[in-house]
Amino acid sequence: MKKKIMGGIEKARVLLDALPYMQEFRGKTLVIKYGGHAMVDDELKRQFALDVILLKQIGINPVIVHGGGPQINLLLDRLEIKPSYVEGMRVTDGETMDVVEMVLVGKVNKQIVGLINHCGGMAVGLSGRDGDLVCAEKLQVSRRNEIVLENAPPELIDVGRVGQVTKINTELLDILIGSDFIPVIAPVGVGDDGEAFNINADLVAGAVAGALKAEKLMLLTDVPGVKDREGRLLTSITSQQAEELIADETIFGGMIPKVRCCKDALEAGAVKTYILDGRVEHSILLEILTPEGVGTEIR
Repeated sequence: MKKKIMGGIEKARVLLDALPYMQEFRGKTLVIKYGGHAMVDDELKRQFALDVILLKQIGINPVIVHGGGPQINLLLDRLEIKPSYVEGMRVTDGETMDVVEMVLVGKVNKQIVGLINHCGGMAVGLSGRDGDLVCAEKLQVSRRNEIVLENAPPELIDVGRVGQVTKINTELLDILIGSDFIPVIAPVGVGDDGEAFNINADLVAGAVAGALKAEKLMLLTDVPGVKDREGRLLTSITSQQAEELIADETIFGGMIPKVRCCKDALEAGAVKTYILDGRVEHSILLEILTPEGVGTEIR
């Protein structure tokens, strides 16, 4: 009996330690980019759903933007559609765009919504096309051909219906945030012609965070955060320091768009941005409700 009481006291202490952070962030908006291992491991998926439900219950407003690249590749493979990449971006023709929208909006989005609802929350799935939530235009990609004259213009590359965000219409999100619902957004945008665009989920999350003036933007990844040349985790860096780390190739590959997404979100009005290891249990709660936090803050 005494052991049970002591266990209850310890739980009460944990809640009291978290109380100042609950009070600080009550009524604030938190944008979470959900992807990587946290999105495929069954236990991590369940924990993620419970974490965002808890945030909503204590008065913090989570908005989720999810990815789905591996799931898209699986269906393309089943349909015997060979994916093509240019400069690290998926070339998205009409047929591929149909698959992208089918997977992101019709499957992945609904799975996340269903899991949150099953765990006791109230989530609503959205595409960027709903209410013209994510307005987009065609992404212009270029590269310089090294065998032509140095002052020649760069070569333009057609990557199909790959888009970049031009505007976030927040009216629908404002309604949901002001209610008991948790918005879950698939990163599909809409162009002036009404056609869909495939957009990097990190970029959509950053644009949403900036438009909502979110208190925090959190990008869940499969790495602990940003590291220095010796492999040590950098717990906090400025956006200027991040650019310097990109220039000397300490930050490279897929981490570059994540860091620049944070920088863009800050410039657009987000208060704080973080790159977190989504493989760590309850990483979102650890960042918000503890003094130590986890991952890398980009400020």
